[in-house]
Amino acid sequence: MADDYGRQPPRRRVPGPARPVRSGGQRRPAPASGARPARRPARPAPPRATAPRVIRLGSPRPRLRMVGVALTLVLLVFVVRLLQVQAVDASAYAAKAEQNRYVGQVLAAERGEITDRAGVALATSVDAYDITADPTLFTREQLEIDDGPEQAAALLAPILGQEQEDIVRKLRPEDEKLRYVKLADRQTPQVWKQIKDLKSALANKEQTDESTVNVLAGVLATPSSKRVYPNGELAAGILGWVNAEGKGGGGVEQQLNKQLAGKDGEIRYAQSGGRQVPTVGAEETPAVPGSDIELTIDRDIQWAAQNAIAEQVEKSAADRGYVIVQDTRTGEILAMANSPGFDPNDLSRATSANMGNAALQDAYEPGSTAKVMSMAAVLEEEVATPETRVVVPNRLHRGDRLFQDDIDHPTWYLTLNGVLAKSSNIGTILATGQLGKTQAQANRVLYSYLRKFGIGEYTGLDFPGETKGILAPPDEWSTSQQYTIPFGQGVSINAMQAASVYSTIANGGVRVEPTLIRGTKGPDGRFTPAPAPEKTRVVSEKTAKTLARMLESVVDDEEGTGTKARIPGYRVAGKTGTANRVDPATGKYHGYTSSFAGFAPADQPRVTVYCAIQNATEGSYFGGQICGPVYKQVMEFALKTLQIPPTGAQPANLPVTYQP
Repeated sequence: MADDYGRQPPRRRVPGPARPVRSGGQRRPAPASGARPARRPARPAPPRATAPRVIRLGSPRPRLRMVGVALTLVLLVFVVRLLQVQAVDASAYAAKAEQNRYVGQVLAAERGEITDRAGVALATSVDAYDITADPTLFTREQLEIDDGPEQAAALLAPILGQEQEDIVRKLRPEDEKLRYVKLADRQTPQVWKQIKDLKSALANKEQTDESTVNVLAGVLATPSSKRVYPNGELAAGILGWVNAEGKGGGGVEQQLNKQLAGKDGEIRYAQSGGRQVPTVGAEETPAVPGSDIELTIDRDIQWAAQNAIAEQVEKSAADRGYVIVQDTRTGEILAMANSPGFDPNDLSRATSANMGNAALQDAYEPGSTAKVMSMAAVLEEEVATPETRVVVPNRLHRGDRLFQDDIDHPTWYLTLNGVLAKSSNIGTILATGQLGKTQAQANRVLYSYLRKFGIGEYTGLDFPGETKGILAPPDEWSTSQQYTIPFGQGVSINAMQAASVYSTIANGGVRVEPTLIRGTKGPDGRFTPAPAPEKTRVVSEKTAKTLARMLESVVDDEEGTGTKARIPGYRVAGKTGTANRVDPATGKYHGYTSSFAGFAPADQPRVTVYCAIQNATEGSYFGGQICGPVYKQVMEFALKTLQIPPTGAQPANLPVTYQP
């Protein structure tokens, strides 16, 4: 029971049973009643060990404060830098990142085709590749070698056909930040495949051989196109070529380069290690293809004309020759052939003298083919008729010169028609002298007709390098020019001008400006015809028909000089020409210009053919002998190709001579 203070009373010790006596000893005697038990003797304490020395650590709080301050400062630096990058200079860094990550390349527009009038391709484009490179991927920092550009150039040079030094200069430009260079233009797919295979081989070897470096990793390719001419030399003088920069270098390629070229596009894409990252989108501005150009040329007639003139130039060992075929009613040029020519597919074999269009670029004295203009003036001014009698002596003294015909002859008694048929220089001088009361007046009248026929002016084709010839004003004609210009010496023309003169006569006296472009077809496939050519009346229809009958005598009459141009079943009108030739190299007369011009059928004209050969050195050099056969060959082919039948009418048979 607890006491008044809640404490428990001490428990009484109850005597327990006596403890047994330990073995070998006596039992301890019990204490007397009421006596305090004797204390058990204390055990001796074990020897006391030396206590270990305690090292107490300093307080960690100062250190924690220092680490906290340091971390705070570091974080503060990062925060400030982050604010600068993401807020203050965000746009600048973003632009720099874009510049380093993204690569821009030009997407070349597909060049338009050039076709003949039937849509047959004369110039077209095929798939090709521009071989490009990123110079920054050839540096030591990127490849970990010093001669990366040299090693790459050694591999690429034989494939691209270039000198190693040229490639090295491109791969190690002065501008170290330059990221795009073009190593080669418009290479074939086979060339790019060779480079790709070489790149793959180096990349595979690099994975297994640590000493191998893929020095071609930075070589890329951009899809492009290559200009090809399926018919080789055919119409090369008209078509021209495309230069190394992808621009027209001559002919229609140059004349209409803007329409043909279209508009280039652009693509920007992310790249890494010289490769496009496929998972990142690209920004692309599509290229706009160029327009197709349809020429007035008929490929088959062009082929016939080119073969004919090439054969005759070779046979005559001449410097060059040209043939033009023209539709007399529309002015469209059906063929314009030059020899020698060139292959625009392989300009390495071409010479500068042959790469142009000589039919438009050569200026030369036409000779007797120009007499048709003198006769047109005489008939139009009504100072003579085809039957007008003209006494033609063997020599004629005028001014300070003594004039003669191409052969010595007794006095000829010719009609005006006979003067043209026999191509008499003296007879032409006498006839044109009637154009005015004085020689000066006659000169001015003749000059006005020459200008109406287009002499001394551009043809209207607007062709690169075309010459307008030379025709001085009549007040500047020398004493000899007053008498030589009527028969085609002392005045210079090009072959197209000469052909146009005969087309004007064939078209009833109306000159139709020559055309070479029939129309264009845009990227949308819509065809746009070329503007209608300009038309100008030169002489009356009556004069033109009379001249056509007179020109028949040149071919049909045995007295004529153009009998080799006859075509069985057809009425043919034509004129020969053999002129002293000015050597372009010396500026002096040397050799001859041989020519023949005419149209058929003579009574219902449809086609004009003009041929000229410069400086024939083997065989005959007379126009009727070497150009007459070319005229016949080309005219026959054109009439058949265009399915123009004979008229069946009988020739006029105007008199050539008369009995005094």
